[in-house]
Order: sequence, then structure tokens, then C-alpha cells
Amino acid sequence: MSARPMIGITGRRFRLDLIRGADERYGDRCLDSYMSDFATRIAQAGGLPVYLSYDTDATEICQRLSGVVITGGQDVHPAFWGGDPAVVRDIDPRTDPMVHDPARDEYEIALVRAALEQGIPVLGVCRGMQVLNVALGGTLVADLPSGSVSHLSAETAPTDGTADHLVSFEKGSIAAGLFGEHAMTNSWHHQAVDRCGTGLVVTGRTSDGVVEAVELPGAPVLGVQWHPEWMKSEDPAMTWMVQAAAKKRRSLP
Repeated sequence: MSARPMIGITGRRFRLDLIRGADERYGDRCLDSYMSDFATRIAQAGGLPVYLSYDTDATEICQRLSGVVITGGQDVHPAFWGGDPAVVRDIDPRTDPMVHDPARDEYEIALVRAALEQGIPVLGVCRGMQVLNVALGGTLVADLPSGSVSHLSAETAPTDGTADHLVSFEKGSIAAGLFGEHAMTNSWHHQAVDRCGTGLVVTGRTSDGVVEAVELPGAPVLGVQWHPEWMKSEDPAMTWMVQAAAKKRRSLP
């Protein structure tokens, strides 16, 4: 049996007719896709990455995993956090799969809850941090106003971020232990955590007050608003995920 901890990675699902040049005969079929950078970084850190389909039962798979990563992507639909359904991004959902995916929301929320119930480490990345918050009953900022800090970077991934996107961390937090007092990070989001869900606390913010890191005190749970898988330099969040998962694996009978 492999000594490496098995870590589940979420992805997205969309119709093949949304892919330019796809054969029209298969237009109504769906494709599951995953950002390979997550698997690459997890494997490099010593983990065993596995991709999770929406069809993978959340409770059952968490009985077999040592950790879960909720990845970035579409906005979380307002119906899941009490937002205004009329406040959506100005993108045509018929031609762009980035708008909303309620099936993904439902699955990832269930996955977070199952992981927390079973004490499995959770890392939420960008949208994943917001899903973590929503799964615990929190709310989101539907659309961040323009300000002194750019949260929708024009830079192309991978990047270590820009000087204005400096995140400050709370002393004694997991994040502070990993990154120190401050860290420059990348950023591609227009929504953010508003009111924290039950038990969740804010442990990192940018200078404009936007939430950039959250944790569940006493549990191996970390949410980051940036993309550690797209940092040019090694990001401690991915290593933390593997180490926390390895610790969970060793605790199992």
C-alpha cells in the first residue's frame, strides 16, 4: 500500500459544444476537466492526487481520502448563500461555462461538509475558499468594487502576484505559520467572503479589507483567495495540504 496520502481534487463539467472546434455530433455530451497544476504540485509535495467527479458520493469518498482540495472556477450561485439571483456576471451562460454551475456548487458543498464531519483536511482555493464559507452558512460579496487593490489581475498565470496584492496574516494562524506576517500573492476574483460561516475565522486580508485567508480553529482547514498552484515559486499551502493529509492518514487504523 502506498504511504502517500490520497488527496481528492475537484473540477468542473461543461458541454462539449462550448469548446471551439468540437465535433457537433457530440455537442450535447459533457466533459469533466481539472486544472493539472493542482495534481502536479500535490504529487511534487508527496501526495497522491485523484480527480473527483460530481458522481463520486461525497460521504463515501471522504472515507477513502486523506485530504480534499476545492479548486477555483465559476461564481457560487446566489441561491446557495442567500444572495440576489439578479446579481450575476454579464456573461452569456450559453457560450461561457464560467458563469454558474449549481451542480458543482451542490457537490462541492456536500464534499466540504463530509470532509469536516470526518476530520479530513480541506484546502479551499479562490472559489474553493468561498465554497468552504458557504458550506458553513456564510455569505459572499457578489461583486467587489474597484479600489486601491487589484483583485482581478491582468497578469497571465503563473505569477507570484503584484506588489499591491500584499496579504497580512493574523498571528498564531495556520497561514501566519506558513507565510509569515505578510505575503505577496496573485489574484483572479471578483467575489469574496463576506460574513463568515459557523466557526470560520478570517486570518488574512489585503489592505482594502478583502478577505484573503480563512481557517477553522482546531481543525486542518485552510482557505486562500489566491492560486497557490499558479505561483511561480513554491507555495506553502500545497505542502501544508499534503502534510496535513499525511498526518490524517497516519491516524487511521
